[in-house]
Amino acid sequence: MIIDVHGHMSAPDAYYAWKASLLAARGSHGGKPPVISDDALIASYNAPHPSFGNISHLDHIDGAGIDLQLLSPRPFHAMHSERPTKIVEWFTAETNNLIHRATELFPGRFQGIAGIPQSPYLSVEQWLPELRRAVTELGFVGAMVNSDPFEGTEVPPAMGERYWYPLYEALCELDVPMLLHSAGCKFPSREPYSLHFIQEETVSVWSMIQANVFADFPDLKVVVAHGGGAIPYQMGRFLPSVVRTGVSYLDKLRNFHFDSCLYTQESLELLLKAVGTDRVLFGSEKPGTGSQIDPATGRWFDDIHLLIDDIEWLDDDRRADVLENNARALFRL
Repeated sequence: MIIDVHGHMSAPDAYYAWKASLLAARGSHGGKPPVISDDALIASYNAPHPSFGNISHLDHIDGAGIDLQLLSPRPFHAMHSERPTKIVEWFTAETNNLIHRATELFPGRFQGIAGIPQSPYLSVEQWLPELRRAVTELGFVGAMVNSDPFEGTEVPPAMGERYWYPLYEALCELDVPMLLHSAGCKFPSREPYSLHFIQEETVSVWSMIQANVFADFPDLKVVVAHGGGAIPYQMGRFLPSVVRTGVSYLDKLRNFHFDSCLYTQESLELLLKAVGTDRVLFGSEKPGTGSQIDPATGRWFDDIHLLIDDIEWLDDDRRADVLENNARALFRL
């Protein structure tokens, strides 16, 4: 069995038109979402999409042998930095509702990862009612956390700072992991959003290791998207810290889990060797950025299951851990 911990929702055009209306009117027309029928929502998972190789969401995951996919919001649509804050709250709640409906309309294929209304102009405590609703009422098994709610427009508190502690407390209380995954990226940020993801994940891992987060929250479960940003590949920069702290940097790194959402075999192998096969969960992001054909191989770039199959030193047990067992244990599936 293959469990994909890094999937993002599909939705009909009416959902995105509603988002555009919220932004245009800034909530002055109210927050009532569009009426989206079950048939329309089902069709959004079956319709070919020109941005994703012109095949459907379900065709992508079926072709990769993915049995269960954990669905979270499309990150660059999260609009956390927009004002007034009520449009962020409205949009996040309806996004979670649509994800929940997909889990019911496709039983056994999807589980929900909650979006959180992470407006930086609300307190962290004000984000938590929607997190609690998604987990306790909608049955979601995790939450997607954006380390930069300002979306590049200001400098956010680092994730090792106490600013984030109410969120960590709630995640531990609810006993659900967080998928650490940045969201949008706007001017004056210098980088596009794909690079913003990698930079935010890198800074977040570094910050949480340097601080006391895991000492204060030993039960906190963190899955870092996109293979951990740059950290596993640049950890040689941090290994000398053992001289000062007496604690191995590799041991600190194993407080985290990492998804396999990388598009080359070499990077996947390095990740697996650096953090251990017990700390890597299969993630593909299908359909997403990698849903294009690699002209060199004829494969989809995000056919990560094939890259894992090609790693000769992985035995059957460790391969099964990455593809299924680690996710099943961490998310209690």
